[in-house]
Amino acid sequence: MLVDSHCHLDYNDFEDDMDDIILRMKENGITAALNAGNCIDTLDEQLKLSEKYPFIYTAVGVHPHNADEFPDVSAAELAEKSKHKKIVAIGECGLDYYYDYSEKQNQRKLFVEHILAAQKTELPLIIHTRDADDDTIGILTEHYQDQPFCGEIHCFSGSRRLAEFALSIGFYISASGIITFNKSGGLREIFADLPLNRLLVETDSPFLAPVPFRGHRNEPANVRFVAEKLAQIKEVSFEEMAKMTSENFYTLFRKASDKGRYRF
Repeated sequence: MLVDSHCHLDYNDFEDDMDDIILRMKENGITAALNAGNCIDTLDEQLKLSEKYPFIYTAVGVHPHNADEFPDVSAAELAEKSKHKKIVAIGECGLDYYYDYSEKQNQRKLFVEHILAAQKTELPLIIHTRDADDDTIGILTEHYQDQPFCGEIHCFSGSRRLAEFALSIGFYISASGIITFNKSGGLREIFADLPLNRLLVETDSPFLAPVPFRGHRNEPANVRFVAEKLAQIKEVSFEEMAKMTSENFYTLFRKASDKGRYRF
């Protein structure tokens, strides 16, 4: 049993072979996936997938890359849309100062609206952060002090300081295919020190395909390779890693049900 805790299956990359993708999930023991939000105006497409495939959950949010396009998205709107039974999280959201596709002030404003929505709904927050550790920690600290909330740092590639901060407020940390890359030794060292009960695995499909598929389109079945590498890093069996990360997924995303999962 494995769960891909973060992917983007509503992207056009998957429109021609979704049935094959689902079959490969089944063949590799992937029992569920979370289709993360990217643009709030594509939420209907995400929900169509969740309605067709009961083991695909979704989240509502605006990626920081798209913050300039959605300056008026509010916590109230996010909270209202999250009432759908298949929406189990708020996000992905956060800060990306590496690409700076959107103005930093717009990213920060939208990030706060997502946090407020997570506080209002008590749904977990899915955070994207890149080259923005200081502002991410600062914003989270300010609002966590007002009212605690839960969440994860998805596709973690940040500093040890960010990882330790996330753990200090009860957040989970998700490993992606990046941990399999040759030049990710420092990242693997951080993951080696993280507690098993706070780890998730993901593909971030269609991006970041793990070795041995690096450079190709990623898909949920490949989360198996992430889990295998993480098990090696943590010096545990693959079976234990699969069991632990799946349990962690359902602990964090409490609204997700296991009733729709494949039975093997």
